[in-house]
Amino acid sequence: MILDLHSHSIKSDDGRAKVPNYCQWIRAREIPIDGFVLTEHRQFDFESDYSALAKEFGLTILKASEVETEYGHVLVFGVTEALTQTFDFTDIHLPLAQVIEAAERHGAVPVPCHPGRKRVGMSAHLEEYGVPQGVRIVEIYNGGSRGDEDAIAQNMAAEQDYLGIGGSDAHIVSQIGKCATRFPEKITSAAELAEALRGGDFEALNFREQI
Repeated sequence: MILDLHSHSIKSDDGRAKVPNYCQWIRAREIPIDGFVLTEHRQFDFESDYSALAKEFGLTILKASEVETEYGHVLVFGVTEALTQTFDFTDIHLPLAQVIEAAERHGAVPVPCHPGRKRVGMSAHLEEYGVPQGVRIVEIYNGGSRGDEDAIAQNMAAEQDYLGIGGSDAHIVSQIGKCATRFPEKITSAAELAEALRGGDFEALNFREQI
């Protein structure tokens, strides 16, 4: 199963894509993914129900979050209501250690995203803060990366023995599916996705040359 693990809709402050339009684009352009995860900025979207839309288009649509820490932006998969009570998702100065500890305590998985990017990527803060404890996975393919940002992420992952995921970081419809992650088993829920990430059996994919 192939999922784009990093995307944003109009629920995010800078997102310009509506979820139905993502679905239409995937099917019309035959994008080679089975679904996508909406990782809205600094929040978890409890109110939206995409189950009917997922069924209509035969896609898996899951929800996660993107939060901000002193090490840059971090995707959090497997968010529960209890987890949202442990720290303020809207805080742009969250301690990464707190995010990791809370996520693990509540069965979620934290993944630093676009870590090769200046300012908002983890690699930009290693010299100042050191290598953080508890990171196991980072995003090594990001559809919005420029220049050598993905190469920096991949080199850091190799040096620190991190696993790698891929996600488009789509903010507009045409970006969806540019990068993704392959799993050996079907995933139907946020909890199953978190479990699969913890299991470590997945592969980051780069479709930018094909789409």
